[in-house]
Amino acid sequence: MGRKLFLALAGLILALSIFWFSRPKPPIAYQNISVTEFDAILAKSDPFVVDVHTPEQKHLAGTDVFIDYTQIGNRLYAFPADKNAEILVYCRTGSMSQTASQVLINAGYTNVKNLVGGVTAWREQHQGIFLSPATYDLGTVIYGDVASTDFTLQNSTDKEIKLTKVSTSCSCTKASPQQTTIAPWETTTISVTFDPAVHKDDTDLGDITRTIYLDTNHPNFDHLTATITARVIKK
Repeated sequence: MGRKLFLALAGLILALSIFWFSRPKPPIAYQNISVTEFDAILAKSDPFVVDVHTPEQKHLAGTDVFIDYTQIGNRLYAFPADKNAEILVYCRTGSMSQTASQVLINAGYTNVKNLVGGVTAWREQHQGIFLSPATYDLGTVIYGDVASTDFTLQNSTDKEIKLTKVSTSCSCTKASPQQTTIAPWETTTISVTFDPAVHKDDTDLGDITRTIYLDTNHPNFDHLTATITARVIKK
């Protein structure tokens, strides 16, 4: 009786083992991610980012390649050779990127992430007007020389904006915008110069900080500032 029971149990265990290891494995799926998750991935790693929207649109920063979503299967050579590479896919609203993500999964890629809502969702979460960098260090500036640098003004809104006033905290510093009207989601350059000898005295020697002021016609982002720093010395 004991031997029969042992053989029955062994047979059951064998049958369960065969079933377990031969059962169909669940298919790998792409992952839907939010704008916050998309930004976090870009901040901490170096994924392969592809814009698949057609017709071609203005790409998000960090995009590696544009490929029409209908051509993904024909352009697999443009993707990383490593099938486990992290791939972020996006389009304008998130529908074309779903199709493209599935094509990549079917091609054997295992770490594909689709941006839900696409560029539209990304822009909604990144509304604002930004002057960058917030501070720029000119380093050591020789009295009598004129130092210069560029700031970037980014209109990350869906409305055209106008610069209504550009000024600085001191006459030794000049700020000149490349454009005074900036279209939605476009940028312009603010060129800044610093001349420590403009006062003809020693008031600009040593460590200095000067501020650039930009006023716009946007009701929510009407006043922007950035600063330059420098250490001014005489030869």
